[in-house]
Amino acid sequence: MKVEYQHIPVMKQEVGQLLALQAGEVFCDCTLGGAGHSLALAPELGAEGLLIGIDQDREALETSTKRIRQSFPDLAFSPLSGNFGDLDQLLLELNIPGVDAFLFDLGVSSYQLDTQARGFSYAQEAPLDMRLDPGSQSQTAAEIVNSLNEADLAWILATYGEERWAARIARAIVNERAKQPFTTTTELAETIRAAIPAAARRTGGHPAKRSFQALRIALNRELEVLPCGLKAALRWLNPGGRVVVLSYHSLEDRIVKRIFSEAQNPPNQPPEATVFAIACESVFEILTKRPLLPTESEIKNNPRSASAKLRAWRRQSEAGSEAGLQVCPEVGPGTHPDE
Repeated sequence: MKVEYQHIPVMKQEVGQLLALQAGEVFCDCTLGGAGHSLALAPELGAEGLLIGIDQDREALETSTKRIRQSFPDLAFSPLSGNFGDLDQLLLELNIPGVDAFLFDLGVSSYQLDTQARGFSYAQEAPLDMRLDPGSQSQTAAEIVNSLNEADLAWILATYGEERWAARIARAIVNERAKQPFTTTTELAETIRAAIPAAARRTGGHPAKRSFQALRIALNRELEVLPCGLKAALRWLNPGGRVVVLSYHSLEDRIVKRIFSEAQNPPNQPPEATVFAIACESVFEILTKRPLLPTESEIKNNPRSASAKLRAWRRQSEAGSEAGLQVCPEVGPGTHPDE
């Protein structure tokens, strides 16, 4: 049975307050999904505004486009199929000068997790797939599990899943696939469970949770495209524009706060770039010194919001800041003050 594409917008009130959309503005939802956030925010744009919806899941994009156009027939809406890592190219298609507000709601949707055939869940038997864009991606999670050597598998599990037992799990996967290649989620989940010591399996949720997260992130290059999308949003942001990001695990959040910090304080400037660095520092203002978290009542109503962290920043509108944006160098590695 097909699961209906629903999207319960996480921290809807906080997102709306920080985006602070106004009539006539251009708003880009970089992870449209089931359009939960966009449907809630669309009335603020008015008939003169523009809503841009981006999603690499074509089924999600098609469903959400119908919902938005039925709910707001007078609103200008531009659906774009693709990954926000290619935000520059996607926005160039629209021939617009800039964007007033961006929203990034990271990770996978409830629909993707609950649709058995997509193979994201360790709790349901399904083909070992995990592709966010089955229409254009050829490699599946099964191919990763069945082809990578033990060292590479262990690195993925430890790096992207922060899995303590990564080496043991990788060894167990290699041993089991020598007998028969993995084809289903339950086969992999059981191998992971058996590889983890019994005492460790009693806490921390399902034993396969971290490994499945790691494989999904690696397959879909989620942490590689995130900095690209955030930096592109900075380049497209109009004076006074806002960016809001919802992340759901520590790896994402570290990248978000690093990019935010570097946008406000570009690191490692050469002496001759002092004037430019000072100008750059005044361009962006962090609106959330620490991430906002969902309330207890929201977590009770939507348990999948429990791990959410919300961060936001704004491009200042002073004339000096606008000049600074043009000379800012590309940001590089850095450390957030809160780390």
